[in-house]
Amino acid sequence: MTVLSSGLSRRELAARIALDIPEGSVVNLGIGAPTLVADAIPEDVEVVLHTENGMLAMGPAPVPGHIDPDLINAGKQPVTERPGASYFHHADSFAMMRGGHLDICVLGAFQISEHGDLANWHTGAADAIPAVGGAMDLAIGAKSVWVMTDLLTRDGTPKLVPQCTYPLTGVGCVSRVYTDHAVFDITPAGFAVRELFGAATIDALTAATGLHLRDGRVVPLADGS
Repeated sequence: MTVLSSGLSRRELAARIALDIPEGSVVNLGIGAPTLVADAIPEDVEVVLHTENGMLAMGPAPVPGHIDPDLINAGKQPVTERPGASYFHHADSFAMMRGGHLDICVLGAFQISEHGDLANWHTGAADAIPAVGGAMDLAIGAKSVWVMTDLLTRDGTPKLVPQCTYPLTGVGCVSRVYTDHAVFDITPAGFAVRELFGAATIDALTAATGLHLRDGRVVPLADGS
């Protein structure tokens, strides 16, 4: 098993994802680690966060002592509201998701295939508790599907795979994967490394995942442009 040096923390990775969200985007953050992205979006940047339980313009987590029990995200975590926040029926929220009205969704994952297939709701184990939520609707409805996850499981098994072995959430839906060691784009030729973190190298990532990884990093021109 290949051992990689420690990568980004989840909060550091959430901040990295926030940098890539274009201003003015309507974004859904999946349950779990992706919710941390809400805390990393600067107050002066207009990004409209959607939560599937029926809220637009969701804000970051509240500071201690200022929790409104009526303001929660889909993971039942307390949140805040940004100026212009609105509330609506659960069915209307899913209509937004299925109707192509979200620019980006950020989801967690158990596995992502090199073809962009996503498995994030069930491991297939007999004692596992399935939890699909709105992930299938988001996977097919959002214009761009990004994944936030660790590169490897706790036992060192890669989450980036040639083909998913777990039940699928969506087929060919993922466009980008953010992990603690690198960012990957999904291309017709498979995974392309967009950015490396810390001491990670493409050779080390190849050894850890067993995949053929393309170097997709943008190399600055000599004049700095």
